[in-house]
Amino acid sequence: MQTIIELFESSVNKYGNNPLMLEKKGLKYESTSYAEIRQAVVEFAAGLMSMGVIKGDRIALLSEGRNDWVISELAVLYCGAINIPLSVKLGDASEIKFRLTHSGSRMIIISGGQAHKLKKLKFEIPGLEKVILLDKQEEMDETDVLYENVRELGKKFLLEQQEIFDQTWKSIKGDDFANICYTSGTTADPKGIILSHRNYTANIEQARSLMDVPEWYTTLLILPWDHAFAHTAGIYTLIASGASMASIQVGKTPIDTLKNIPQNIKEVKPVFLLSVPALAKNFRKNIESGVRQKGKIAKKLFDAGLSVAYAYNGIGWDKGKGTRVLLKPLVKLFDRILFSKVRENFGGRLKFFIGGGALLDIELQRFFYALGIPMFQGYGLSEASPIISSNSEIKHKLGSSGYLVSDLELKICDEDKNELPVGEKGEIVVKGENVMKGYWNNKEATESTIVDGWLYTGDMGYMDSDGFLYVLGRFKSLLISDDGEKYSPEGIEEAFTGQSQYIDQCMLYNNQNPYTVALVVPNKEALSRFLIEKSLKPETKEGQEAMLKLIELELNEYRIGRKYEKMFPQRWLPASIGILDEAFTESNNLLNSTLKIVRGKIIEKYKERINYLYTAESKDICNPENIKAINLLMSAG
Repeated sequence: MQTIIELFESSVNKYGNNPLMLEKKGLKYESTSYAEIRQAVVEFAAGLMSMGVIKGDRIALLSEGRNDWVISELAVLYCGAINIPLSVKLGDASEIKFRLTHSGSRMIIISGGQAHKLKKLKFEIPGLEKVILLDKQEEMDETDVLYENVRELGKKFLLEQQEIFDQTWKSIKGDDFANICYTSGTTADPKGIILSHRNYTANIEQARSLMDVPEWYTTLLILPWDHAFAHTAGIYTLIASGASMASIQVGKTPIDTLKNIPQNIKEVKPVFLLSVPALAKNFRKNIESGVRQKGKIAKKLFDAGLSVAYAYNGIGWDKGKGTRVLLKPLVKLFDRILFSKVRENFGGRLKFFIGGGALLDIELQRFFYALGIPMFQGYGLSEASPIISSNSEIKHKLGSSGYLVSDLELKICDEDKNELPVGEKGEIVVKGENVMKGYWNNKEATESTIVDGWLYTGDMGYMDSDGFLYVLGRFKSLLISDDGEKYSPEGIEEAFTGQSQYIDQCMLYNNQNPYTVALVVPNKEALSRFLIEKSLKPETKEGQEAMLKLIELELNEYRIGRKYEKMFPQRWLPASIGILDEAFTESNNLLNSTLKIVRGKIIEKYKERINYLYTAESKDICNPENIKAINLLMSAG
């Protein structure tokens, strides 16, 4: 199939009575079938046509994940128009204004929870003709129109001009643009990634070559729906398979919505979940917190179970092989008495996670594998629609980013664009029908990213002899020593935060300096527990120094003679540590929408602190700057 419309129509014909969407507005989740969703899509699309929407128009969409999100995007596509999906995490008016202006959006479809962001802004964008409100608002003006009223217009249009409606959606071709998805714009203005209908349908076919998705599968789509990962691996792969998806129950505030996730998981009973490292860490911390609350014996038993499972599982590829087979009875015992109970908190049906968005620390992968809900790491980027590779139930190596999707060429290139042999590190370069059409109104960026049909990803990696891809991180993020050697920091950062309960966030820095330094955001709750255990108080010098030395000790576990000495080259471990009293968040623009750290902005914000970390005084973890930061952190409300 060439278009998203063909894919959706085919699934409606095959799976019309299957539940497609699950949404909770009241006390329980209600399902809506494929056929019912199509009816809503057709009415809304016809309403848009009656308002003058034509092929090639850009229509923006800003909403939390809900039934109307999918209905809205499909309706825009039925018109032959291009959807501009916007992140609900965009808080700055200038960010929204740039995307609407740059894309030339004629209209925007927006939820009640996001409508306040447009109140003043809509009058500053000359090309924006209409605001379609998914939810009724107290104050409305001449630019506003209600979703339900557009559907009423659509019903009338279908009665009078059904033939024109059918001709329009049937005229859409694979090369027609479906989306313009904007990058986070961490270093410059955001770029609009143009994805065609065929980009999506090709990538859906490719994704399904990695694993089978039966029609009885259900997921709760936790990740932002506008993001390429949830968009393709979630929404459209499920639609192609006749499966169903649930949205998170929307709360009064974004925090309330997040708090609904654990309960929603239990209600939906997902078969798989899409995850990013930040989510994985939160899941793990919640699991470990629950175990600690059951007492010291439960904690020791849990740790023993993990050790046995780690030894038995290996890196997945070699699970239960050789002498490992002797551990199988113990693995089954621990699973029955411990890990099966953990899985109940995820609804009891969860088979696996698919991890994307960034590198996932291998120890985190081992942890979830031990629990019987493995987190299969994948790799992709929006410019590739986005899926390039993934591990799966039938074939996986922990620590890798999996094996390639079908019908995709991949090569590893050096700085001169020469292909490197298997095992050598270089830039990941791919070619296939899933590669974007280019960047919207940005010819220069397009020509530097796509060369002779090959997409230069900007990511460093290598292929092993078994056909598994290892992604080492962004070239722009590399640590560079004073002798010019380069190293990706992302694996180290993930290990530090994933393997220490006392470290929430971390960023390494080295730009041709004598040594690497680290900015660390500690975990306040874990440090508070530590102080109670040691009968210390956070406001005392003794307590503050004890916390700082504890964090230093955690990072020293990667040095020669310690627990994790073989994980990373010693020269890239931080020689100086800067403690921060403020977390990296989306609201302070230090995290992007997939919860990855924005290095450029962190470096800019903490420029003076980084300079201080290259002084002799900073080498002492209990330096005045760190004492001040830990005091502020622990005294914050």
